[in-house]
Amino acid sequence: MVGATPSRACVNLPTWWWILVVVEAATLVVVIPRLWRAARGGRRLQRGEVTDMRISVVIPARNEAGRLAQCLAPLHNAPSVYEIIVVDDESSDDTAAIARNHGATVVAGKPLPEGWVGKIWALQQGLTAATGDVVVTLDADARPSSELAQAAVCALVESGAALATVAPRFRTTSRSSQWLHAAMLTSLVYRHGVGAGRATKDAVANGQCMVFRRADAVGNGWCERVRGSIIEDVALVRMLVAEGKQVEMFDGTTLLTVQMFDGFADTWRGWGRSLSLTGVDNRRRQAGDAAITAVSVVAPLWLVFGGVATPLTMLLFAVRLGTLIGARRAYERAGVGYWLSPVADLLAWVVVMRGVLAPSRQWRGRQY
Repeated sequence: MVGATPSRACVNLPTWWWILVVVEAATLVVVIPRLWRAARGGRRLQRGEVTDMRISVVIPARNEAGRLAQCLAPLHNAPSVYEIIVVDDESSDDTAAIARNHGATVVAGKPLPEGWVGKIWALQQGLTAATGDVVVTLDADARPSSELAQAAVCALVESGAALATVAPRFRTTSRSSQWLHAAMLTSLVYRHGVGAGRATKDAVANGQCMVFRRADAVGNGWCERVRGSIIEDVALVRMLVAEGKQVEMFDGTTLLTVQMFDGFADTWRGWGRSLSLTGVDNRRRQAGDAAITAVSVVAPLWLVFGGVATPLTMLLFAVRLGTLIGARRAYERAGVGYWLSPVADLLAWVVVMRGVLAPSRQWRGRQY
């Protein structure tokens, strides 16, 4: 009996090894098309584009006194920008005063109606006040080039899209925040093939900068139709794609920088609220993606260093390292934290799972 145990172990080891191979192969079948879609990229915004369309820039802002000025400054006298509207969403700080001091028209936000989420309600009020032909929306944490709005509008017209969002270059405030942020971004790439290009039915979006014709949004009630979604940008994009509309994500990394969160804890809390895409992805999709990223993103690093890797484990690990090279240009400065981000993949997975199992409905001091 004592001598039989090693024999059984030797028989069992290849069985589990082959099970792992089968699971990894099935995961690769799902993941590779997503990564290919992300790698292809999309239309890049170009400097020097010219349009005669009047552009309204709409910025929803709630207690953004610390960040709003840096968003507004480049927009002053920006080409083709006809008006800048800041919707002050019942701020308790100097958001409205800062907006006025930078030449913006301030719309005093009305109380939140039943069934609406704050940001989409602010956008609705901004669109009502806007008078331009085309609207470019920005979040207060956006740091646009003065040429961004005009370039985005030109790309929208040339593409024939009904709506486009703009992929930015990210600015992080510490090595630890970049370490976690890059792992979170990779999670989206593996789960949805996120990147510039034409949106699909399961696409994600970047609501920090959107561009569309005002008449389309107002006439078709876009905001009202996604009024209850915390992840309003993704909900809007998927709604339009489901209706057969063309939606794009433009590559704006040369014209738009975004500083989303300040530090590791803010990144964990802030992006963790929406990273799981609860409310726009169903539970079945979320569970499937959690399993896929566990096998394709989280496990390979630890299997390789644990000495139990299969050839496909090594391939998955190499692909993960390849994403570091591919996503490098998405960051203003890719430092040590960025290159070590595969070590944070487990934390990013935990954040996603937390959002799936215990989704948060709180944001900016409001409970939805």
